[in-house]
Amino acid sequence: MEATTCKKELVIEIPIDVVQREVDSVAEQFAKRARIPGFRPGHAPTTLVRRHFQDDIRSEVAQTLIPRFFQTTVKEQKWDIVGQPRFEDLKFEDDQPLSCKATFEIYPEIELKPYKELEVEEEQAAVTDADVDKAVEELRENASTFEVVTDRPAADDDYVSVNYRGQDASSPASQPTEAKDVVIHLAQKHTVPAFTENLRGASAGEVKEFPVTYAEDYPQKTLAGKTFSYRVEVQSIKRKVVPPADDELAKSVSEFATLEELRTKLRQDLEKNAARQAEMGTKQKLAEKLLEAHQFPVPEELVEIQMDRKIERTLGQLMSQGIDPRQTQVDWRKVREDAKPDAEKEVRVALVLSRVADAEKIDLSEEEMDDVIREMAQERRMTAAELKTRLTRDGKLDTLKSTRRNQKALDFIYRNAKIIRKNA
Repeated sequence: MEATTCKKELVIEIPIDVVQREVDSVAEQFAKRARIPGFRPGHAPTTLVRRHFQDDIRSEVAQTLIPRFFQTTVKEQKWDIVGQPRFEDLKFEDDQPLSCKATFEIYPEIELKPYKELEVEEEQAAVTDADVDKAVEELRENASTFEVVTDRPAADDDYVSVNYRGQDASSPASQPTEAKDVVIHLAQKHTVPAFTENLRGASAGEVKEFPVTYAEDYPQKTLAGKTFSYRVEVQSIKRKVVPPADDELAKSVSEFATLEELRTKLRQDLEKNAARQAEMGTKQKLAEKLLEAHQFPVPEELVEIQMDRKIERTLGQLMSQGIDPRQTQVDWRKVREDAKPDAEKEVRVALVLSRVADAEKIDLSEEEMDDVIREMAQERRMTAAELKTRLTRDGKLDTLKSTRRNQKALDFIYRNAKIIRKNA
């Protein structure tokens, strides 16, 4: 293995006598089932069978002997192979050794540096009354209701429900855009100003016609830089009613009878979350220390797999938001390339943690794996059996187990670290 890579090349040469024995064996099997005109199945002369099926016999011999000799050499050298080898430059001539070149990667040899009693600072943000106030406000917002407005026209901050028809002014013959029951929140940052200006003062049942010119950098590319003529029918006007922060709010959103009890619980939850975030930050610092202490080449195939996973997660997040990745103006090739440095770091940390897990005999029991799968299944709203079947089918069960095992190794390092705690 070179100093900066995990790649290896191996020339495999199989002796003539071994090749000939395998050729004889395979030819005999072909002779038993060969169908050659003029002969009953299995009764054709072996010499004729060898000549008639020469390429097929050689192919089977090569597919049998090359992997066998490759695995023997791998075991002798005590290499741990990453993925599958690539075989090329096959040479298979009569009365000559069978040879080829195998190209592959191996897991690096990692000499563990000290990983216990690593010194690191842990900063935990103090939870303030303002933080609790913010949490209460979020509960108030979530408990909001909407009331239909009948005694006045639409005003800023109202929610106006409309049906509309829009026509590209530069292309009158083009297909118009139509939508029903669209809610427009007036005078908000995300609302196109022209809609606010023309719907402010409108009443339910009223029809408004007006042009809208979209900015060149408008997120929806089909509208960017264009002017559309709209016909908008106002269906209803609603205003948001946010409940006051009082005991009634506490009763409606929790099991508590008073606002003070609710605030106490919110503070406890915020403190737990702050502690969890602080721990995650500290573990990240510990991972960085492991990276600094351990320098070794990383298998490119593992980095490629990690980049695939990162892109897969990004695509999943977009689709969960209702965004079709194919419709986005994103250079996915560049996104993938930009992800490479982080992917390499993640692979390097994973390899070190795996070695720590080996050294400390850390493993994941069947019960722990079942708990992990059960938790994941609940998040995905499916049964544990369904998720386990899917993970097994997709070949991701071992990956999940390896990831959780590494997390346990990092937990071990965290528990054995010298942590200097202070408030941020």
